[in-house]
Amino acid sequence: MLLWVALLMSRCFSGLDGAAAGPAGLERIEECGTSCSQGLQCKTKPNNWFPPPCQNPGEGVNRSSVFHDVDLSTVMRCEGRQKCSLHLRIKTAINLTESIHGLSVCTVTAGMMPNCQIFSFRRESRHRLSGLKVEVENDCTVIPPRERVQVTVETVPSYCGVTWTGTYDAPACISEDLRRHVPECITGRLSYDVNPQTKELRVSVSDMLEDQDYHLRLCHRDFICAGTGAHRLIKKGERVMSAILPYSQPLPCLCIEGWSDVTDASRVQICPFKHRLGVLWSGINFDPLEETLSWEPICPVAATAVLCQKRADGVCVDLPHGSQNVSRKKITFTKVDPHPQLCMKFTAGRRSWTRCPFANPTFQAWEVVVSGQQGQKVVKVLSQVAATFSVGLCVKPEGSTSCQITDTYTVDVEQHNAVGLNLKGEPCNSCLQVKRLNVKFAATVTHCLEQCNQTGACGPDVSSRVSLDFGWIILHAAVLFSGIFIFTLALHVLLTVYQKRKQNVIGGCISEKRTDPASDCAVVVLKPQPPGHGGFLIPDSPQCGNTEKANLI
Repeated sequence: MLLWVALLMSRCFSGLDGAAAGPAGLERIEECGTSCSQGLQCKTKPNNWFPPPCQNPGEGVNRSSVFHDVDLSTVMRCEGRQKCSLHLRIKTAINLTESIHGLSVCTVTAGMMPNCQIFSFRRESRHRLSGLKVEVENDCTVIPPRERVQVTVETVPSYCGVTWTGTYDAPACISEDLRRHVPECITGRLSYDVNPQTKELRVSVSDMLEDQDYHLRLCHRDFICAGTGAHRLIKKGERVMSAILPYSQPLPCLCIEGWSDVTDASRVQICPFKHRLGVLWSGINFDPLEETLSWEPICPVAATAVLCQKRADGVCVDLPHGSQNVSRKKITFTKVDPHPQLCMKFTAGRRSWTRCPFANPTFQAWEVVVSGQQGQKVVKVLSQVAATFSVGLCVKPEGSTSCQITDTYTVDVEQHNAVGLNLKGEPCNSCLQVKRLNVKFAATVTHCLEQCNQTGACGPDVSSRVSLDFGWIILHAAVLFSGIFIFTLALHVLLTVYQKRKQNVIGGCISEKRTDPASDCAVVVLKPQPPGHGGFLIPDSPQCGNTEKANLI
């Protein structure tokens, strides 16, 4: 019982200090070394910097059967919880002869000098085991994670043509074992909380490299992760290992990146908004002069962009030859007709998004309009640009959604002009299919005529957009201006009469009548005005035959 408890405790403590491998971890070694088959005495010594040239094989040496079952693997040697290193274990079997004095093993990684070792065999053991298969194993070659190692095994002395060469890829820092114990792989663990109101990310760090500062930043991930400007440094002595990073837009390529403050430190990245692909499909631009439709992804994305025509039921039908693959570069569609029904559909994986940049009628280059002229409805094609249109006459059978074209003709329309379509004699259940021809991508607009009325006449669908005739506009404007003119003239006359009456009251006088007892005539007596008036008093004419005398009072 005591022995079982002791074994259990020893295993627990060894797991804490990183000396034992987990269920999926690498094999641990306490010390590195070289081992040979039983009875074969061997020792390790460094190889010469300038080895002698190869020589012809000695007696009994077969070039094709010297080396057997060369095996390369990785083991881990630890000196503490976060102080483990990777070692390359080389194991090979050889057919030993007295001419083979030992083995030379060289390893080299990109940009590094070769690391070579010699495993020499003693003469007594060579003589005793000559002609037998022996094994040699060594695990003292330290290799960095995620590196490709080239391994060369030769005989000592070096016999020409007797060599084995192979490559080995060291484990990358993707396993939990390496990310916890190998310093080159320790990146720390990141967790975050999103505050969409303030557009902030609260990031917490754990399991970072001990006794080192830690960097946090936001970046846009592509070939490299380009920083956005939000950066924080967490000091190793801080109690709370967290920071707040502001962001401007929740893009799928916006990531949180963290790394320890050491040279060539491994970095960890998490992208909080990686599933929000819908924000990528904005920013569609149209150049009306060049008639080009363009879009550039703000994040690298594997998608397909296709031009399509949106139907009344919401389904967007792809246009022929209107598809382009999206990755990182800007895509452009040339000679595009800006019509409200023409849209761009993006597909990424199993999801699709449709964007209609011309949904606003302001950008509409042409339309089919209905106007009233002499009591009759006239269908016209009105265009803001010089364009050529294909007009197809088609008949829609009862209960069918498809339209069978019976006749097609071409219409040329000048800029800011309209061309009427002659529909006399056409059946009442017929439709028009209008499409612009002088572009590469255009929508086909179907315009159906309404059913016959009681007189048997045929006209356009009342649901179509109605445009007022230009003559009616002029008539209404003339009536409006005439009313304004008459009202202004009447107001002018009233003001003139009012001003004249006011002048008569101010400049006149108030008259009184007196009767002279000596005569039968009445003389007008004028009341003088106040001195401040500044004018002269002129008496009116007498109201009798005697005009020679006027009394001024």
